[in-house]
Amino acid sequence: MDTYSSAVLQLRNAVTAALCKAVENGELPKADIPDFIIETPADASHGDFATNAAMAGAKAFRMPPFKIAKAITDNLDLEGTLFERFETAGPGFINFFLSADYYAEVVSEILGDPEGYGSSDFGKGEKVMVEFVSANPTGPMHMGNARGGALGDCLAAVLDKAGYSAYREFYVNDAGNQIEKFGCSLEARYLQIFKGDEIVFPEDGYRGADITELAREYADINGDKLVEASPEERKKELVDYALPKNISKMQEDMAAYRITYDKWFFESELHKSGKVREVVDLLAEKGLTYESDGAVWYKNKDVLTEKLLAEGKTQKYIDNLELKDDVLIRQNGNPTYFAADIAYHKNKFDRGFETLIDVWGADHHGHVMRMKGAMDAIGYDGDRLNVLLMQLVNLVRDGKPVKMSKRTGKAIQLRDLLVEVPVDSARFLFNTREANTQMDFDLDLAVSQDNQNPVYYVQYAHARICSIFKALAKDGISPRECTRDELLRLSAPEEKELIGHLALYTTEIISAAKDYDPTKITRYVTKLATLFHKFYNACRVKGEDEGLMQARLALCDCARSVIKNVLTMFNINCPEKM
Repeated sequence: MDTYSSAVLQLRNAVTAALCKAVENGELPKADIPDFIIETPADASHGDFATNAAMAGAKAFRMPPFKIAKAITDNLDLEGTLFERFETAGPGFINFFLSADYYAEVVSEILGDPEGYGSSDFGKGEKVMVEFVSANPTGPMHMGNARGGALGDCLAAVLDKAGYSAYREFYVNDAGNQIEKFGCSLEARYLQIFKGDEIVFPEDGYRGADITELAREYADINGDKLVEASPEERKKELVDYALPKNISKMQEDMAAYRITYDKWFFESELHKSGKVREVVDLLAEKGLTYESDGAVWYKNKDVLTEKLLAEGKTQKYIDNLELKDDVLIRQNGNPTYFAADIAYHKNKFDRGFETLIDVWGADHHGHVMRMKGAMDAIGYDGDRLNVLLMQLVNLVRDGKPVKMSKRTGKAIQLRDLLVEVPVDSARFLFNTREANTQMDFDLDLAVSQDNQNPVYYVQYAHARICSIFKALAKDGISPRECTRDELLRLSAPEEKELIGHLALYTTEIISAAKDYDPTKITRYVTKLATLFHKFYNACRVKGEDEGLMQARLALCDCARSVIKNVLTMFNINCPEKM
């Protein structure tokens, strides 16, 4: 257990023991010990920790909180803990102040395992699938994919750090309607090369320049050999040529973005293996399908209504949702994307993943409930499927929206972004805002090399610490292992504030993992950089007596280690000079 968690546990045990002792000696009436919280006061002058135990016990003990607080404090023993004193405040709050031992212990803990610091077994090795980006392979990746890539990859890293076993997967939608549309679009552009405007482009086709370029590439290599072929043969050959190229570009883009997936899962494999048909048959066996107008439908409305009623929702609430049934098999006999998606998520559970996390665009919000309901319907726990809905990204330059790439003159794609913006900036900045908030991505900020750029600011703090050690080395001063007494001298307010923040790292990692929110860690490390600069400006390292200098060097090393720990976890460079 990390030092911070140990202190919280010590405090909880001490307060509980004091309550029990007060009951035993008659200062409090006999009653069950109430649940109480231990928290960090907003105002540091009110202590390092506080508890509401006295207020929480008012009902059980039938006494005013200030009397309960006195009974607690009269029986409170902090001997052997990391706390040195306490005081009561207000109607019955009890505030606690950490001892110098706490701060020394935190520094020792970090120095003992700088790379492993922050890791815990909180997740107990639970297998978690994080599926993210999963962009349509019919075209280039966009800004939503850029944001989803950074969020998904960093979330998986946080989960690993918190003791889960995270698995990264990209779902390639290489089957179904979009591939048919892709083939029709390629076919039209290909035929237009040889037949001109007499070929009408499909109204719902993909009109991007990439489609024209792929058709031209094929024609340059193979000429007009497909002009007289059947439409089916022509579309198949064009898709077989173009789709692998698009997928390869996606894989290159993800590699450039420093994202390595454990698996690229192809939807087409689900269809070939018969798993999509199997899941439709499974739903039919459970009486959850029906036929209408030549199509097979899923009783989504019935399934979700039953689920929501069981959760205590009113019929009026359910009616307002305007639930509808969904098609599983179209009139032409082809499965829908929804059918394939049910089969895919079933496949994830069948591979042994206990929790599924999907990162989707906010436009998929209506799909969340029906997917969770479908998992329940086929015998799995829909609550084990968690979906992060990600809001739109607006690119901004000079305070104005940007739509086109300076380099290509076309709509900005992920590939364009990574040419213009350092990967470090992209990965960090996309993790500064929670997924459910709309984001303005400032291109000027992302390329700036000053403290306004958060990633530069954090990297500079690391480089600054490295320069401190290099400068001292030139003077023949080397860090050494400190004694306990030397570490106990780290008592300046700026030192204690910095150490207190360093102590929170493991707790912050666990919180980020529980909430599926890696942005908590970028905020944490940004504040860490701020607190280091504050400490360094207030507390001289060189020039103090040797013992205090070594203690402060140890603290510098701790800050450097935790910054490096975070940046390395998020696959962001950690320069030693800037």
